[in-house]
Amino acid sequence: MPAARQPDGWHDTLATTVVRSGAFVSTFAAVWLLSGCVLQPGAQSVAFDFDTPPGATGFEAPLRDSLASAWARRPTDYAPRTRHLRDDGSPRYINRLFLESSPYLRQHAHNPLNWHPWGDEAFDLARTLGRPILLSIGYSTCHWCHVMEEESFDDEEIARYLNENYVVIKVDREVRPDLDAIYMSAVQLFLQGGGGWPMTVWLTPDGEPFSGATYLPARDGDRGVSVGFLTVARRLKAAYDEQPDQVATVSAEVTGRIRERLAPGAGRDGLPTAQSLHTTADYYRSGFDATHGGLGGQQKFPSSLSVRMLLRHHRRTGDVESLTMATRTLEAMAAGGIRDQVGGGFHRYSTDPQWLVPHFEQMLYDNALLVPAYLEAYQVTGREDFADVARDILRYVERDMTAPDGAFYSATDADSLGPDGEREEGLFFTWTPEEIAAVLDAEQTRVVMAYFGVTAVGNFEGRTILHTPGSLPDVAADLDVPVGALRRTIDAAREQLYATRARRPAPLRDDKILTAWNGLMISALSQASLVLDDQVYAERGARAADYLLRTLRRDEGLLRAALDGAARQTAYLDDYAFLIAGLLDLYEADGDLRWLDEARALDAVLARDYEDVSGGGFFRTAADQASLLTREKPTYDAAEPSGNSVAVLNLLRLHELTTDDGYRVRAERAFEAFGAMLADSAPAVSEMLLAVDYQLDRPKEIVLVVPHGRDDAAPFLHELRARFLPNRILAIVTEGDELERHAQVVPLLDGKTVRDGQTTAYVCENRICDLPTTDPAVFATQISTVHPLGPPE
Repeated sequence: MPAARQPDGWHDTLATTVVRSGAFVSTFAAVWLLSGCVLQPGAQSVAFDFDTPPGATGFEAPLRDSLASAWARRPTDYAPRTRHLRDDGSPRYINRLFLESSPYLRQHAHNPLNWHPWGDEAFDLARTLGRPILLSIGYSTCHWCHVMEEESFDDEEIARYLNENYVVIKVDREVRPDLDAIYMSAVQLFLQGGGGWPMTVWLTPDGEPFSGATYLPARDGDRGVSVGFLTVARRLKAAYDEQPDQVATVSAEVTGRIRERLAPGAGRDGLPTAQSLHTTADYYRSGFDATHGGLGGQQKFPSSLSVRMLLRHHRRTGDVESLTMATRTLEAMAAGGIRDQVGGGFHRYSTDPQWLVPHFEQMLYDNALLVPAYLEAYQVTGREDFADVARDILRYVERDMTAPDGAFYSATDADSLGPDGEREEGLFFTWTPEEIAAVLDAEQTRVVMAYFGVTAVGNFEGRTILHTPGSLPDVAADLDVPVGALRRTIDAAREQLYATRARRPAPLRDDKILTAWNGLMISALSQASLVLDDQVYAERGARAADYLLRTLRRDEGLLRAALDGAARQTAYLDDYAFLIAGLLDLYEADGDLRWLDEARALDAVLARDYEDVSGGGFFRTAADQASLLTREKPTYDAAEPSGNSVAVLNLLRLHELTTDDGYRVRAERAFEAFGAMLADSAPAVSEMLLAVDYQLDRPKEIVLVVPHGRDDAAPFLHELRARFLPNRILAIVTEGDELERHAQVVPLLDGKTVRDGQTTAYVCENRICDLPTTDPAVFATQISTVHPLGPPE
C-alpha cells in the first residue's frame, strides 16, 4: 500500500532527527501504536489567582484580565485537567488556551507550559526573542496525545525549559486541517514516511520546519528509549543557536519539498478510463486478507479497502472477487471488537488482523462513512444483517453523538476513569462474566457469554471485548435455542447492558460541531432514509442541515467549527464538498427544493474562492485565507475522503440534475488535474473512483411525478431501494405548483405529468427517456439496465 494512502493516525513512529553537519541524523526510532482524559475536582467559589508558568515572563494586564473574565464565566461543573492543583481544587496555572473554544486546546489550558494558539502573536514573539517554535498538533480523543501531555507538557521541569527556550504553540488538527496537512508532510519527510499524532515539529519563527517527530517519551530511558523529549528539545535548541546556517538550509530544503509534495500534481489530458477501476480492484485483490477481510497487515482500518468502489466494480463487471472482498470485510468488521457490540458504533481502527482489539476512540466521520458501505452491500446482496449494522450505527449516533439542536458531535475518547481514578483504555467498553451476570438473568447471561465470546480470562487485559466469533444460527444450534428466540434475547440484553454501561464513567466526548463531518452524517442519514424506507432518518438529516446553514454560515460562505453555538474558522474544501454532497442526498430523500438550492449556492462559493481555475480541481483553503507555506490541493483519500474526490462527484450530480454544462466542464477539468494520479496511483484516490465510475456510466435520471404527495411513490421506491443503482439522480415531485418550482432548477421535470391520476415514472439517460409508466414492475425493468464497464487496457 502506498505510504501516502495509509489512513490518518495509522501508527506513531517514535523518532526524531537532529541537525548535524547539514544532514538529518536519526537518533532513535521505534514504533508505538496510537491508542483519552483525567478530570480533577474543581471548586467554583475560590478567588481567581494563578502562578505564572515556570520560566515564563509575567502575563500582561490585558491577558490576565481576559483570563480572569473567562475563569469567572466557567461552567459550574468545570474541572481543571491537570495535576497542578491548589488545596481548594483550583488550578495553579492557566494559559492562553483557556480562551480558546477547541476542547483539545482547552485540555491544555492548565499545563505549566506557556502555550499559545496558532497566530501572529506567537510568531512575532518568537522573532522578538530570537527563539525557535515548538509546534504540537493533536486532537481531543488522541490517546498518545494525552500520554505526552501528562508525561511532558504537564511536567514542571520540562515546562520550565520549554518556556525559557521556545515559543510553544498548540493546534487542534480537526479545526485546522490545513496546518495538519502541511506539518504532517514535514514529519513524514523527517521520519521517512512515518507519521501520527501527537505531532511534534520544530519551526523557525517563519514557520519553516527543521525537525519533527510524533510521540516522544519525556526523558532518556522512559519506555525503553535512549533519548527522550527533553533531551531532544535541548539538542535542537543548541543546533538552532549554534548552527543557524545549517538550520536555515534544512528548513528551506524541507519547506521546498513540502511545497512540491502538496502543490497541484501533474495533470494529464483526457478523461480517466476504466483501467483505473480495474487496477485498483487488482491492487486490493493482491493484498486482500481472505480470512479476516480488509488488506493484510497488523493494524486494520475500515478505510483501507474501498468497499464502495469494489461494489461498483462488481456491479459493472460481474467480478465475484470484488463482491467477496467487500462483503467479507464488512462481515468481519461487524463481528469484531472494532464494532461496539452494545452501543452500535465503530471504533477508530483495529490493532490486530482479526478486527478484535480496537483503538477505542470513536469518530463521527468513520461511522458516517460506514453507513453507506453497509447500505450498498445490503442492496447488492439483500442481506438484512448489513442493513441492521447501518441501523445500529445510526442508533449510536442518535443516542451518543447528537446535540440538542440536531447537529452531531465529533468524537469520543479511548480512555475512561477506572475505580482508582486512573485512566484506562477500553474500560468503558469491556466486560467480565461477573459484570454481565449482575445485569442479566441466568439464561440471558448464558446466551450473551456464548454469543459475544465472553470468558473468565478475557481477551483484553483480563476483560472481554465483546465480539461475535460464531454466527447467530451456529450459536443457536450450540445452545439448542431457536434462532428467533436467540435474537430476541440478545437484543433485549444489549439494551440492558447499554443502560448499565451508561452509568460507568464515560470517555471524554469532543462536543465541537464540524461542518465537514456533519455533512458526511447528513449523507448517511439521507441514504438510509431511502434505502431503509424510514423518513425519520431524513428528518434527522434535515435538522442537522438546517443547524449548519443557520449557525455555520457567514454571509455566503461556511465556517468550519462550532462549540456551544458559537462558530468560527473559515471553512475548508472538505466542509463545502461534504456538506454539498449531504444536501444533494437530502434533496433525493425528502424532496425539499431548499437543499438543492443551498447545494448550488455553496458550490458557487467553492468555484469562486477555492477552485483552481487554470489547473482544475480545488485547493484546501480559500484564496483569501491566511498564507501558509503552501496552498495545498488535496489528492489522497485516507480515513476521510479527499475534498476533491467528493467535489468532483458533486459536480457530476449537479450537471445531471440541472443540465448546466458548466458543472460538467469543471468536473472534467478536475479529472484532468488528477489524471496522472488516476492513471498511475489509482488506489490512493479510491474515493475519486466513485466519481470515475459515475462519469464512465450512463447515470439514470429518475423522475417520479406523484398526484398528491411523496407517499404515492411508495411502490416505485420499493423497487428502487431493492436495487444497487449508485449512478443516478432522483427527483420526486407533486404535480402542480411544486413541480413547476422544481422544474425551474431541474429542467428534466419540464413537461412531466401524472398519467391517469397515478404516480408516473420517467426513467431517462442523457435526457432520453423510456416511455413513462404507472406500473412499478415496468419501472423495475427500466432501472435494472446495467452498462458494463470497459475492459482492462
